[in-house]
Amino acid sequence: MTEFDLIRRYFTRATPNAMLGIGDDSALLQVARGNVLAVSTDMLVSGTHFLPGADPYMLGHKTLAVNLSDMAAMGATPRWVTLAIALPDADEVWLERFSAGFFSLADQYDVELVGGDTTRGPLNLCVTIFGELPAQQALLRKGAQINDDVWISGNLGDAALALAHLNKKLLLTAGELEACMPALLEPQPRVSLGIALRGIANSAIDISDGLLGDLDHILDASQVAAVIDFSLLPVSSVLSRHIQQPLGRQCVLSGGDDYELCFTAPVIRRADVSDISTRLGLPLTRIGMIVAGRGCIVNDAAGKPLKAEANSYDHFR
Repeated sequence: MTEFDLIRRYFTRATPNAMLGIGDDSALLQVARGNVLAVSTDMLVSGTHFLPGADPYMLGHKTLAVNLSDMAAMGATPRWVTLAIALPDADEVWLERFSAGFFSLADQYDVELVGGDTTRGPLNLCVTIFGELPAQQALLRKGAQINDDVWISGNLGDAALALAHLNKKLLLTAGELEACMPALLEPQPRVSLGIALRGIANSAIDISDGLLGDLDHILDASQVAAVIDFSLLPVSSVLSRHIQQPLGRQCVLSGGDDYELCFTAPVIRRADVSDISTRLGLPLTRIGMIVAGRGCIVNDAAGKPLKAEANSYDHFR
């Protein structure tokens, strides 16, 4: 099978929302009048972002999901993607499963694959995603205001807990691991939430590298501080059984791979946020407040500061 056979068989589909899709030297895209284009790129490397031998269907899902999460954080509607993929070999069974997982999620959000590249090499997956949203309505990191509430979608820490088990840093029961693995392998991007927060949230970010590290990006960009109540952080029943352990607490605060949204909104918007939670069937938890100053303080149930460093995952640390 040649490179072009591979592209035609597994990655070429109709793209009715693009002026021109796969098959030429570039795609041609046009956003609606009054909208702006949001663009983001993420790379997944075998051994760094996923374990060798990962299920290709779930890997196809996650490859797109992490990019959709970036669109969610901006409040953008995802429209098109390109996929650059390096493969050790043209394994047809693997390609069938990977493309099925990728396009299953793409169909869910009406996202079209409009280009990319393939080459031989160590397994490496790189997606560039294009979304659109009305001008001036993007959710930015720099918009947090003093006295804003700090909110989190979904639960934190399950993906990091599953990975800690796989890396033999702690031991989960078979039932606990089964409950946590979907968060690691098939994260659910909060696209509908991001769109719903336009005009309500003052700032937002997706939690890919850990709550404290990613929240710190908002605080730094907005030149403010935050006070967080650790007891309010939303966790699953599995993680709650491990949260008293240092590693369990680390999974919640800085484990990463959550792909939930952290956002800030004015106090007067609490009812609006509650309505969004009900409408989407998605738990949204108020975990703290934006205050004057710099940095983030995490308090325990007694109101005493915990020792917690705002470390994001860093590939070069």
